[in-house]
Amino acid sequence: MNIDPFLSDRNISGYRTYLLLERSFSENTSSAYLEDLSKLLIYLREAHIDYLDVDLDVLRDFLVGLSDIGICGRSQARVVSGIKSFYHYLILDGKLEEDPTELLESPKIGLKLPEVLTIGEIDSILDAIDLSSPQGHRNRAMLEVLYSCGLRVSELINLQLSNLYLKEEYIVVIGKGDKQRIVPISRCAIKELNYWMQDRSFIEPKKGEEDIVFLSRRGTRLTRNMVFHLVKYYADLAGIRKSISPHTFRHSFATHLLEGGANLRAIQEMLGHKSILTTEIYTHVDVNLLRDQVNRFHPMNQDN
Repeated sequence: MNIDPFLSDRNISGYRTYLLLERSFSENTSSAYLEDLSKLLIYLREAHIDYLDVDLDVLRDFLVGLSDIGICGRSQARVVSGIKSFYHYLILDGKLEEDPTELLESPKIGLKLPEVLTIGEIDSILDAIDLSSPQGHRNRAMLEVLYSCGLRVSELINLQLSNLYLKEEYIVVIGKGDKQRIVPISRCAIKELNYWMQDRSFIEPKKGEEDIVFLSRRGTRLTRNMVFHLVKYYADLAGIRKSISPHTFRHSFATHLLEGGANLRAIQEMLGHKSILTTEIYTHVDVNLLRDQVNRFHPMNQDN
């Protein structure tokens, strides 16, 4: 589905400018909002309804249609968010006085708990790396940093030498929206990084990649797909049958901190989450831990 045919409409092209300039969204995020809006616009065009004339019933019928063609609740919720944003813009721009999306509800989305590795499983994956191979120390350092600092894969592959403060035991991470955050780094990860730095000194970085920490043999920064492949490869070698990705190390970092007693607000800062609600999704508490707490401390389980 393509939004381009609709961009000749002054309100829609104005909305695109609003997303890029006033909301400071990236080109990709703005395009995603417009792409979701296009689903509604096509529906309205086929129903011969002007988007300035829609009411709540029309919007609800549209969502029912999305469900009927198999679009999942999470995708529907994203579309609703985009539609609400568009009509909010029309209100701000004076094109409408009342917002037809005000009472429009997103479909309920069940909480899907992320896969988490145990400490033993993480150790097994790290131990599966052949340190005598040309990229062994690099790969070990990468996975240690992923788990030690809870980085997103994009943050890992763009990590800069100038943002490593290993003597002080922290790194500066450039996250979403180019926001910087300071994250402590473990001594194990520091040790592996130092090993990698020795190997890295024999690689000639390509122009523009001189400050990138993790390089390929050709001197270029790694891609997201390369990191995904490496994680799955070493998990298979370690005999881990869970469905994991680089993000699993981030989930595990947050969960292990929470289970160890870390403050949720501190975890939020280290993960770079804007909202504490996002952190709560990433950091579920293991049901076995809850069961253990109930068995140990609930008064009905105490010996008389």
